[in-house]
Amino acid sequence: MRLNLSFVSMHKTVGIIPARWGSTRFPGKPLHVVAGKPLLRHVWERCWHAKKLDALIVATDDLRIAEAAFDWGAEVALTSPKHRSGTDRVAEVARHAKDFKFVINIQGDEPLVDPRLIDKLVEKLQSDRKIEIVTAAHPFSNPTEAESPHQNKVVLDQHNCALYFSRSVIPYPANRSRVRYLRHQGIYGFRRDALLQFVKWKPSPLEQAESLEQLRALENGVKVHVLVTRHGSPGVDTPDDAKALEQKLARAQQRALSR
Repeated sequence: MRLNLSFVSMHKTVGIIPARWGSTRFPGKPLHVVAGKPLLRHVWERCWHAKKLDALIVATDDLRIAEAAFDWGAEVALTSPKHRSGTDRVAEVARHAKDFKFVINIQGDEPLVDPRLIDKLVEKLQSDRKIEIVTAAHPFSNPTEAESPHQNKVVLDQHNCALYFSRSVIPYPANRSRVRYLRHQGIYGFRRDALLQFVKWKPSPLEQAESLEQLRALENGVKVHVLVTRHGSPGVDTPDDAKALEQKLARAQQRALSR
């Protein structure tokens, strides 16, 4: 169950899905079954519909996850158990694949991730050499959801680069008629060199205050380009989120059958 680097290093873009067992709020989340499939498999299958990925890898330090992913046909990389974040796990895999130019870090708990968004991230990196990191955001469908500290927000400059990320409501609604709250989606595209540099930096003060690692890039002077989409994909953080997802998938299936 080893990563075949002789194969993947020929490709320019790789999608890497970091997955760990020990979620505080939801232990074993990657293998939690939703609509007959493990949550992680839903993510993996959606990613396979992306046209711009040359390879797709599940990165984990847990043999239960690795064996399950291997059984359904995924390329698997076993990583160190000492990583503090999924980004560190992704960087370990990228470090050994020296010919990769772009790395897409795809969250293992967003089972409705849009393959077209993955393609857009790759296209943005390919089309603009100045961009080292690219991510995505979308307007909140319900502005009151922006008040939740579990929903990450981002504000942008006039060139769609991130000014700041926060768990707090930003911007402050002094004039509510002009406020547009953007929910940050946990997906990133990196130039490989930028990713390897990012994980070398120590956690920054703002990152530690907000518990948002993307602030490390901003504090070190790296611009983070943000693709603004109309809609986003909900993440699964708790068992209740998994139940809501299963109900959503069931409704979608019923609509498809009734057509």
